[in-house]
Amino acid sequence: MAEKGSPEKLPSSRKLSTILSIDGGGIRGIIPAIILGILESELQRIDNNEGARIADYFDVIAGTSTGGLITAMLTAPDKVTNRPLFAAKDIEQFYREDCPKIFCQKRGCGLITLIKALLGPKYDGKYLHDLVTDRLGNTKLTETLTNVVIPTFDIKKLQPTIFSTFEAKRNRSHAELRDICIATSAAPTFLPAHHFKTMVKSEETEFHLIDGGVAANNPVLIAIDQINAERGEASGTEFLVLSLGTGSKRNKNKYNAKKAAKWGLLGWLAGKHSVPLLDIFIEASSDIVDFHVSKQFSLRQCKDDSYLRIQDDTLHGIQASVDRATKKNMKDLENVAYRLLCSQVSGVNLDTGTLKPLGTERNICALSRFAKLLSDEKKRRDASK
Repeated sequence: MAEKGSPEKLPSSRKLSTILSIDGGGIRGIIPAIILGILESELQRIDNNEGARIADYFDVIAGTSTGGLITAMLTAPDKVTNRPLFAAKDIEQFYREDCPKIFCQKRGCGLITLIKALLGPKYDGKYLHDLVTDRLGNTKLTETLTNVVIPTFDIKKLQPTIFSTFEAKRNRSHAELRDICIATSAAPTFLPAHHFKTMVKSEETEFHLIDGGVAANNPVLIAIDQINAERGEASGTEFLVLSLGTGSKRNKNKYNAKKAAKWGLLGWLAGKHSVPLLDIFIEASSDIVDFHVSKQFSLRQCKDDSYLRIQDDTLHGIQASVDRATKKNMKDLENVAYRLLCSQVSGVNLDTGTLKPLGTERNICALSRFAKLLSDEKKRRDASK
């Protein structure tokens, strides 16, 4: 029997594992937040249960950077009710109200702003630190209401550090969600790196962490690997995966070799409304994961509805920024989310780097169908108990 407030180990008899994966992307996290609000409402409608929450339907929720914040909000328990602190619909409000304070848009001389950016992170991170501490308190990774996977990158060890409830329970880790959220959100040049110590296997362990997006902006493959490691790859596990992106701008020819050939250190780090080097790392890691997972599902001869990726690559101007938290831009991103739901289900074309329609079905219809699959699986499990 698992501890109250902590996820149970995946039973060996379970043949289907359900995964929700959320990309990084700063303020663009409002896009998956809106989609999750609609998904949760659909689950409530199907199951005739207003108290239903996203965490009730997924074996693993994985998130990087801003996706890691969403993951924590979906799975952190209320200390009194032992239910999720946030409904999915509340997360959209977090982006509208709190992100402008996390990424405070100060007016000032362009030269002064540039000098400050060269000397230190653009934002001090204090509001974010105080916010997650206030909301999450001392909730530990092992206390989440379903299993979570949150990637970070340790700059002292120069290797990814993956925080998961699976490994935390095995290693008797005392890592707290607030530290993990601060760490996975620490995007280079934007927010400061995060250092903390905690007990792991009865020994004090220290971490020197930055944004997990530099290693795994799309964490779906890590989530699958965590389940395979828990159950054994030969167990015949099938997967039902929902992967949510935060939008990109690749089809607008944002960069080209002619310009990049003249860039020095400053050019790679200081683009218009972006950091080119960071953009490239993040887009490359996200797309190669999407391509790999799609191929794996095809090789496994899974049903077409077993893997749903909802992503947009038509962002333009400051919409592609990770920190432009103005009222206008936040509203524009909300519109992107609703437009995306009305768009056709798409996949990555690696020849062009853009998304191509996979059929005629719209994302909103695919999401509704996915909700029915989640509901059916939950009812099957409840009946087997």
